Amino acid sequence: MNFDLTEERQMLQDSLRRFLRDNQEALRASTRLGNAENSLGFDAGIWTKLAELGVIGALFSEEEGGFAGAGFDLTTVFEELGRAGAVEPLLDTAILGGGLIAALGTETQKELVEQIIGGEVHLALAHGEPNSRYDLAQVETTAKAEGDDIILTGRKAVVINAEAADYLIVSARESGATGDEEGISLFLVPRDSAGLTLRSYALLAGGRAAEVDLDGLRLSADARLGASGAAYAALKRASNRAEVALAAETLGAMEAATEMTREYLLTRQQFGRPIGSFQALQHRMATLLIELEQARSAVINAAGHLETSADEQALQISAARNLVGRAGRLVAEESIQLHGGIAMTEEYELAHIAKRIVMADHRFGDTDTQLERFIDQSAA
Repeated sequence: MNFDLTEERQMLQDSLRRFLRDNQEALRASTRLGNAENSLGFDAGIWTKLAELGVIGALFSEEEGGFAGAGFDLTTVFEELGRAGAVEPLLDTAILGGGLIAALGTETQKELVEQIIGGEVHLALAHGEPNSRYDLAQVETTAKAEGDDIILTGRKAVVINAEAADYLIVSARESGATGDEEGISLFLVPRDSAGLTLRSYALLAGGRAAEVDLDGLRLSADARLGASGAAYAALKRASNRAEVALAAETLGAMEAATEMTREYLLTRQQFGRPIGSFQALQHRMATLLIELEQARSAVINAAGHLETSADEQALQISAARNLVGRAGRLVAEESIQLHGGIAMTEEYELAHIAKRIVMADHRFGDTDTQLERFIDQSAA
């Protein structure tokens, strides 16, 4: 089987890698937790240039207004973002938000996709809740009809990119019991809507999120995305694509951590020779490389299954996320151990890469959750 990138994807990878390398200082500044001057959580100039390069367009199919959008296009882009430590919210604005609008929106609503691809509009998916953990169907926020309007009431937790978003895509239950897949609807809500309150904060691994309170927020019925109570399938599909993208981003960060560790072992001198010449450290470095290649295979496999049935997607993605999560933690911990104390300092890039690797495992489902899902899917 040929795992080489197509000519188009190779060009995309090369141009994106070169751009991120040339803008490394700006990227690093935006990832620092203490960067209080940047309320967006990322560099707006970098975002505009990514749009100009066509990176955002590569995450959408031609039918949606982009030029790619397949699983391997996602992994090509996000692996490079992970390698550079970029925190620009492509996953939230394009994969989740843009993907849901492209799948469920009316023709008028779909006009936003063009603006997303052009870098003009930001989105945030307000779906997770304080009691939902990793269950997509656990929605307690309610949507009640009142005449021709809809009233949203509830609370959303850890809404990434909410502060920078022009619109929030809010999930709410129009029918059914909490935990039912049926009855969940999505609504396109302007961030400055009356009845919507944000409490924002910086994230440990870079970027920003917010707690969102919906207190009798009034919308017209045309703010709904798709049919009433029928959004779960689209949410699941968008989540699957986001999980593959996140796995690829983690893989890129693992590559960066491994390469930094290799260079350090070849540079650091002890007893008159590089510490990388000691066999014990060589064995530990070899283990990192093996784990890295296993993670790469898992990401390739998951990306290749994005066009299969929903059940097969879920099975392969859970397997990949579990493996990448375990391998990523090992790479982060061993890279720090092989470096020593310098790897824990604010000034050294590895500290921030390691944080991103570890924290990525806690989005959409950690390794234990992914293992449970895999067992359930295998038994079905």
